[in-house]
Amino acid sequence: MSDSKASGFDAVAQGPTPSEAPVVEDRGLDPSKPSGHPSVDALRERFGDAVGRAQVMPGNENHSDQFVVFVRPERNHEVLEWLRDDPDQRYLFLSDVTAVDFGQGRPLEVVYNLFSLEHHLTLRVKCELPLSALEIRSVVDLWAAADWLEREVYDLFGIEFTEHPDLRRIMMPENYAEGHPLRKDFPLRGRFSRAEQTRRALSQDPDDYYIPQEIGEGRDPQVIPAAVPDSDEN
Repeated sequence: MSDSKASGFDAVAQGPTPSEAPVVEDRGLDPSKPSGHPSVDALRERFGDAVGRAQVMPGNENHSDQFVVFVRPERNHEVLEWLRDDPDQRYLFLSDVTAVDFGQGRPLEVVYNLFSLEHHLTLRVKCELPLSALEIRSVVDLWAAADWLEREVYDLFGIEFTEHPDLRRIMMPENYAEGHPLRKDFPLRGRFSRAEQTRRALSQDPDDYYIPQEIGEGRDPQVIPAAVPDSDEN
């Protein structure tokens, strides 16, 4: 088949190609010098070796530079709680919890994007997890917004959040057996054949998508109110 007749399916079979996007410079910060961000310097002073390297991701005309600080995963809850509660920090807004998989056996990164509206500060906190220990403490007790965000990371990357109040898949059904779709080792076409994927899709029932409390017996069905006819006014 010539290139002019190549279909989208050929691209799927070929797999990912190198991105043409420009490489963003990773400006590592010298730990012996002030970082230029008050929270990064305060974290280093208070938590010592629990805080690792820090970086600045360059901004542009629309966005300021983004400061990133790495924290040992076993100290994530302690550090994040301090960032939330300390009067000089007050990162009360957690905008996102996500993860990054760079592939090639590298650790997965859990990423917290924080905003301090009181002090007009933003900060990105990262924790690196080796592939042999994909587990980290939940922060739902610090920010309720982390609930579904952590479930999404658990579902799509396979990272366990200990002490999460309801850790279960949120996008894929509970009995989804092909793994975690955003991992770099996940095949583009999935782990099962198309025939097996189709068979499983056709054999699913409501139990695959709802927890027992949502489909339990004895619940009143939803009733749609009857339409009230318009009055005949002459």
